[in-house]
Amino acid sequence: MHRLPGRVGEDSLIEMSPTDSLSDDVNGYHHNASSSAGSFQDGQPTCPRTPEVCPETCESLSSSLASLASSTRSDTPQYESQTSEQISALTGFWRKRALFLKYRSRVDKQRQSKDSVFFCDGRRRIDFVLSYVDDKDGERKQERRRVYEANLAKEGLELETEDKLNSDDGNTYFVKIHAPWEVLATYADVLKIKVPFMANDIEENNEMPMNWLSTPFRLPEHIMHPSPDHFTAPFNKTKTDFFLIKDKDTFFPPSTRNRIVNYILSRCSYISEECGDRDKKGIKRLLNNGSYTAAFPLHDSRYWTRSKDVNCESERYNLYNHWAGFLSFFKEQPLNLIKKYYGEKIGIYFAWLGFYTEMLLFAAIVGTICFVYGVLTYDDNQWSKEICSAEIGGNIVMCPLCDKKCSFWKLNTTCNSSWQSHLFDNVGTVFFAIFMGLWVTLFLEFWKRRQARLEYEWDLVDFEEEQQKLQLRPEYETKCTDRKLNRITQEMEPYLPVTSKCARSCLSGATVLLWISLIIACIIGVIAYRLAVYAAFASIMKDSPTVQLDVVGPYITPQLATSVTASCINFIIIMILNLMYEKVAVWITDMEIPKTHLEYENKLTVKMFLFQFVNYYSSCFYVAFFKGKFVGYPGDYAYMFGEWSKLRNEECDPGGCLIELTTQLVIVMTGKQVWGNIQEALVPWLMNWWGSRKARNHPESVYTRWEQDHDLQAFGELGLFYEYLEMVIQFGFITLFVASFPLAPLLALINNIIEVRVDAWKLTTQFRRPMAAKAHSIGAWEEILSGIAVLSVVTNAFIVAFTSDMIPRLVYMYAYQPQGEMNMKGYINNSLSVFNISEFKPANRPEDGENPIWFNSSITTCRYRDYRYPPGHEKEYSHTMQFWHILAAKLAFIIIMEHVVFFVKYFVAWMIPDVPSEVRARIKRERYLVQESLHNYEVEKLKNQLSRQTQDECACTPMIYPSLTKHEVLSECL
Repeated sequence: MHRLPGRVGEDSLIEMSPTDSLSDDVNGYHHNASSSAGSFQDGQPTCPRTPEVCPETCESLSSSLASLASSTRSDTPQYESQTSEQISALTGFWRKRALFLKYRSRVDKQRQSKDSVFFCDGRRRIDFVLSYVDDKDGERKQERRRVYEANLAKEGLELETEDKLNSDDGNTYFVKIHAPWEVLATYADVLKIKVPFMANDIEENNEMPMNWLSTPFRLPEHIMHPSPDHFTAPFNKTKTDFFLIKDKDTFFPPSTRNRIVNYILSRCSYISEECGDRDKKGIKRLLNNGSYTAAFPLHDSRYWTRSKDVNCESERYNLYNHWAGFLSFFKEQPLNLIKKYYGEKIGIYFAWLGFYTEMLLFAAIVGTICFVYGVLTYDDNQWSKEICSAEIGGNIVMCPLCDKKCSFWKLNTTCNSSWQSHLFDNVGTVFFAIFMGLWVTLFLEFWKRRQARLEYEWDLVDFEEEQQKLQLRPEYETKCTDRKLNRITQEMEPYLPVTSKCARSCLSGATVLLWISLIIACIIGVIAYRLAVYAAFASIMKDSPTVQLDVVGPYITPQLATSVTASCINFIIIMILNLMYEKVAVWITDMEIPKTHLEYENKLTVKMFLFQFVNYYSSCFYVAFFKGKFVGYPGDYAYMFGEWSKLRNEECDPGGCLIELTTQLVIVMTGKQVWGNIQEALVPWLMNWWGSRKARNHPESVYTRWEQDHDLQAFGELGLFYEYLEMVIQFGFITLFVASFPLAPLLALINNIIEVRVDAWKLTTQFRRPMAAKAHSIGAWEEILSGIAVLSVVTNAFIVAFTSDMIPRLVYMYAYQPQGEMNMKGYINNSLSVFNISEFKPANRPEDGENPIWFNSSITTCRYRDYRYPPGHEKEYSHTMQFWHILAAKLAFIIIMEHVVFFVKYFVAWMIPDVPSEVRARIKRERYLVQESLHNYEVEKLKNQLSRQTQDECACTPMIYPSLTKHEVLSECL
């Protein structure tokens, strides 16, 4: 089909080839391969589905099509012998066809748009769409599709197929699926879907002081609350009159409808029953083997305009306008509308992401205050003044930092890094580390309360027991051939033998350990790179022209060059390993054959997070807790792989390793966020732009809703999983290492404000509508966040104690200040030990020509960062008593900080209940009303039955079973 932009009045012209479909149908969305105009069924042409519009044209076209069909079925010699009359008839046919198409195009514009989600009759809603194309392996796939669609029809689903000639590319068939009321009611009963049975009679207390201040952040009421509030109960097909059913066609929202249809599709077989192969079932396997190319529910409209079909809700348009726009970053999220359109699982994610972003605001404010404190106390930094002083730092000669290629250097060359380190390494750092330990606790506790409220409002209370624990995955049902009795359902169900489960778990664990070992090996390689190139940078950069630059020259040092390049290489390795491990994690999780969808997601979550934890954080752990801690001293240096490797362990400069940890954290954290946004937004947009390039000029009357959605990207089963993973990894960065970089929460806040809208934008505009799913919580991620919260208290205590110089400074000020004053004068000289240059081993001495001009034979000693006795002392080069005092102070600080923070943490967690009292009361009332209403319903039903039976026999009131009192019903409920 060739679509050409053109105008006839207000209509689009369509130029069609002889092989194209005859009709786009008279009303915009009426397509059906079983009755498509211009298609052939069993060798016979079919008539357009609305002959009443143009009966003469229809009759003529049918006759001409019959002639054309018979001629194309004839042998070639017979076809060539057609008379001139037949050729003339065919020519007349094409003229009539063109006239009909022009007329049909006018009807399209005047009646309805194809941007609709209904069948050809305009009444039955399209709940799901399958697409496929014919290829070389067409016969086998065609047979699978035929059996599969026949089995779907046996389940009660109604199908309507769009011929490939009606599609944009001329090769794609679309199978539209509708679930009638009987199917929806049956499976709603099976899945225990909660539906309204009476209006909520509990008044909302929304009165808040200074409520007018939140007006700029609010959304319209019909967007925030698209549906009225009701009490709900699990649907029962035998009690339909108990529920508030006004219209059966709209009783179940579209998200519930497509969830039910997907449940059927995932369990329907695609081979004949006599074959007996139970493994051949489910739409997922048909997608994997190429029988179908896509399976998706439909968006209800285009995102930039409302649907012209008045029966379409156009909720996608509302979401785009009030949620996905970047200019709405300061507005609240329409969580109820998100839940209604995409399902509870996606709604819970955006609720958590929004709450996490709100809580980050407080952490960002406190972190910024701590950073500002470091800036304001910049001039009070006594130890940096001593380092930068020509009299002190300029006269202290430091020992070489590497063998052979590194020279002696003066302390004042680290002046800039010392000032930079003070911005993050100050008293405010200790306060912020303690604050973040409490912030994490408040975040988790208040989220539990918010989650409990959402569980109630979205009818997710008791969902896990009813839904996820009793619903087996189709893959589990097909791969487990053994059966046993389920004590709960008293039915035989498949199970995986213990021996097979243990073997699969061992193989899975071994694979995970292998990949973690691979990550550690890569990190060791990066460390070896740091050790190897530091000497090269030190040798090259001493004569580099950049050293002479006034502004940036002092900042370009071998330490900085090594740290930045190593961090970049580490980030690249992280990204590469991520791509590889994603497939491995899915494979080993599939191999374990989890029983339920909940178990599958939890297993995959643990594997992916464990891998990502090691992948992202290992380099930060190295800088924080290992670099500069095991270096030995000039007479006895420590080497990474032994002395033969010549890779001497790295030292921290006198300013400390904290600034390098900050550099590492900023590069990895910022790089991950930038790369994640590119992957999430730019890549889908480019793919959609390229894939829909042929459809950009399509008139609306021929570009159907299913074709528009087919051109979008598939969201995928694990789409939400990766969103959670990205945010949880970020959560680790801002909690585990926040003592080294108080501005991390601010960077995360800025990123998340953008992230919410990017995720909303891509979900609304760039992806097909995801299959709706229920989830009562954020799942295993909640336990992971709790684990990170506990670990963060430990890591921050160790960072303050061992990575920063906070404890050594305090010990010096209170115990070793020579004049007994409460200041830091003399700290630098006190913190550096002395070594006799003549005692250097030949392997450690700088090569000839490496030493600076100022170095001469009059310099007999050099200084290094440690607390050891000087040469000539009876305990020379062994640790002084001050070293042990500092170590004891560090350990005491860790113990005190951990115990204080943990005590406050658990006290706060105990004080704040997980479920608000208001929500608990509402849950109890709803359960009471369900019990009471069902009881009254059954009693009334029994009364009516007995009355009908005895109305002709006795005039007295029939006896009925005694009813329970309200008090008994309430006590049973509670």
